[in-house]
Amino acid sequence: MRIEITKHVRDDAIRIVRDDGSVAVTRFPKKGPIPHDAVHYYVERGLGLKHAFWGQIAAGGHPEALAAMAKAAGHASASRMGDPGSTIVELLQAERLVECLEAELWSIGNGEPDDPGLIAMAETACAASRVPLPALSPTVLAAIRGPLRTFVAAWSAAPVGFVAVFEWD
Repeated sequence: MRIEITKHVRDDAIRIVRDDGSVAVTRFPKKGPIPHDAVHYYVERGLGLKHAFWGQIAAGGHPEALAAMAKAAGHASASRMGDPGSTIVELLQAERLVECLEAELWSIGNGEPDDPGLIAMAETACAASRVPLPALSPTVLAAIRGPLRTFVAAWSAAPVGFVAVFEWD
């Protein structure tokens, strides 16, 4: 699957071309200095998650439909405290770790990461969503952070209209 994320001023555009030739397009608002769904790419690749955000998209899901699917599968929230269905466990694990890495990027930038702090934050976040913490270690985190930081530098320096291309298999 080919993923194209185009940089814009207020939001970014995403175009997905699946291996079967089907296409999905959407726009998403900026949540921070880099696209949230790009962070998903690095987290899911680094952890080998096949049924998280990008795996669901590769299987034919649309980015805008995933929130409704997660809600229907029991995504824990203040009003619906229940255990999530197995179809969204990896999706929730990825989302929680993406949020933790985004917080780290926003707070330390290219500073020295705090592996124990990030793991503790991710453990708390996963527990709140009632999913197990993925296997995290300094080695796994380095394998995610390295390519992610390279992307952050390229994205930050790129002009509006820049298209980042990712391949998902």
